[in-house]
Amino acid sequence: MRSRALCDAMEEEDDWLKREVLSHAGNRWAFGIIHALKEGGKLRHADIRRRLGTVTQRMLTRTLRQLERDGLIQRHDHKEVPPRVEYELTSLGEAFLLRIIPMWLWIFEHAEDFRRARVALPSSIE
Repeated sequence: MRSRALCDAMEEEDDWLKREVLSHAGNRWAFGIIHALKEGGKLRHADIRRRLGTVTQRMLTRTLRQLERDGLIQRHDHKEVPPRVEYELTSLGEAFLLRIIPMWLWIFEHAEDFRRARVALPSSIE
């Protein structure tokens, strides 16, 4: 019943916000950045990229901007020459991570169930 009340309470404006924030939960780069900042504290762009491995420069920059826009990470420009910018997880980002980890674990635990269901009932969505 609570889930229905939440759906009913969502206004049109909240709907796009919900989708955008939830997209971070399903995005491996966003999840990876948030996790790297939780583990490493303040990190520079290059440090985050090293921790993520195969992420492109463009994707990393784009994802950092989206996470910053939504208040999940904070950008610190030290206004030095050469430029020094660091990123860190906000309290909102940390709370987001703590709620997303159980969902990711659940998905991994049930990955084979999802695969079997897809084989049993081929999708007509494609």
